Amino acid sequence: MALSKERLEQLVARSSDVVVATDKGGTVALYNDGASKLLGYAADEIMGARVERLYPSMEEAKRVMACMRSPEYGGVGVASSIQTTFVANDGTQIPVAITGTVLYDENGAEDGTIGFAKDIREILEREELATLGEVAIGLSHEINNPLAVILNQAELLERDVERLAGDQDSSVETERIDAVRREIGRIASILDRLTDMAEGDHYETADYIGPAKMIDLSARRGERPPADPRLRGLRVLVADDDLGIAHTMQEILEADGCVVTTASDGREALERIEASEFDAVLTDVVMPNMDGHQLFLRCQEIRPGLPVLMMTAFHYDRDHIIKRSRVAGLKTVLFKKPVDAVKLREALLAAVAGDAKSD
Repeated sequence: MALSKERLEQLVARSSDVVVATDKGGTVALYNDGASKLLGYAADEIMGARVERLYPSMEEAKRVMACMRSPEYGGVGVASSIQTTFVANDGTQIPVAITGTVLYDENGAEDGTIGFAKDIREILEREELATLGEVAIGLSHEINNPLAVILNQAELLERDVERLAGDQDSSVETERIDAVRREIGRIASILDRLTDMAEGDHYETADYIGPAKMIDLSARRGERPPADPRLRGLRVLVADDDLGIAHTMQEILEADGCVVTTASDGREALERIEASEFDAVLTDVVMPNMDGHQLFLRCQEIRPGLPVLMMTAFHYDRDHIIKRSRVAGLKTVLFKKPVDAVKLREALLAAVAGDAKSD
């Protein structure tokens, strides 16, 4: 059904989007209900006025007009989604996207312009939140890796203190080490909350920081279980592109009697697996050259039955690496670095025994 001119004019007038037309001199000749609602000007305030009144400056108005005549935005005389700013009657600056065209008379001379503008504040806010979410998740990952190194070093330091102290009282020193663990727990808890907010659809202003879900990383003197003899001689490959994590995990496991080899990425880990025998592989999820999923799949091909444990500083499976690996048979995932040393030992023994589970 063809639209009559009258019907088309009614639709334009009642559109929720801003519709503004000018004559060839730049005077507003059409100003619809959507424009009046968004900008706060009544039609009689704008009709007959210069169109630059709607812009923050004459320069910005000229820029938009130039875009309409440029071939870069859809062709000469046509422009699609030019981002600019309108100024409302109360002074509010409103970001909009304009799709417009130059109007021509029967002789091909310019006769005016018409533009359809959409308020894009909500779109820009969503994009900004998405960007902030990516930054927050990346920041959480980058902080969790050095936290894991600090936690592992605290574990090693406490062992050294106990060994050097012998029968002497070392309670003050071990209490200080426990304090370091507690502060790591506080930081990890804040990072948890940061990641939860980044994944969520909205942000709260309450309970951002606090011990609502504190991660308990402490292993107090007297509570640490004795070294499990099943760990002694266990051949473990640790693959992590953060060498600080790889080396401190190596020290912890070697202190329990494991024989540990490290690799800086999945490709190097695969070379070591092809060259030597291992009882278990502990791999980071996100690594250059070859990620944890690819390493896991190759391990299944060349060393069927070799237990592979994944660990990650990310609090969710952004690239579906863990999900894809679980579908392919992965049993154990250690979430939220820093990984607790006691849980690491338990997971490693369970994986070797064939009773692995995720934490």
